[in-house]
Amino acid sequence: MKMVAFIPARSGSERVPGKNIRALAGHPLLAYSVESAVNSGCFESVFLVTDSEEYADIGRYYGALCPALRPQETSGASSPDLSWLQWVLSHSDFDVRDVQAFSILRPTSPFRRSQTIQRAVRDFLSGSFDSLRAVSKVTEHPGKMWCVQGTTMSPLLPFEINGVPWHSNQTKVLPEVYVQNASLEISLVANVRERDSISGSIVRPFFTEGFEGMDLNTEDDWISLESVAERELGVLECIERKAWVG
Repeated sequence: MKMVAFIPARSGSERVPGKNIRALAGHPLLAYSVESAVNSGCFESVFLVTDSEEYADIGRYYGALCPALRPQETSGASSPDLSWLQWVLSHSDFDVRDVQAFSILRPTSPFRRSQTIQRAVRDFLSGSFDSLRAVSKVTEHPGKMWCVQGTTMSPLLPFEINGVPWHSNQTKVLPEVYVQNASLEISLVANVRERDSISGSIVRPFFTEGFEGMDLNTEDDWISLESVAERELGVLECIERKAWVG
């Protein structure tokens, strides 16, 4: 199955400005996604999908292709992934004509290494799946969550076990629940082109291990990423070339 990697890196982050190119252990964050994708050997091509010429230059320096900048209407804070995927898959400058599947590798998950990608691709190819999505076990079970309306509240999930509401059961007897993380996704091109969907209907879980699922969404997350990168040997993909200096 021919597969490509898409690394989405828009430039307009509000919560963590410039997060996709912040320097971690000397290299811009997006460099680790490019390096791990290339080193995995799983992809026909590795594309950086960005609205910024600066980001495009950085991506090209580290080995990604960036034949065109994505339009602003696909690069807003609320733009769904489907919008830029549809743009990429229909753009003549992106050579994806014979590609059957793609992986989304977000720069904000720098501890997803080439071995992680290889493991995920093996999982995806092990059966007839529409897509694969990285997940990790929740630390706060949704069965214990409530929605507040004014001065009253009701359970988020009104389920029961033998007549006892989830919120009144011990957590250990509740079903295991997983939350998606930003580490990676793999999907058939047909999902986007024929179904206006990224995941399709048959989704295989990919269970991230260790720090693979860590993601950058807040300044506190950045502090955690820096701490892990400093103390954990081998947690980042090794980059041999000199750091980008701009």
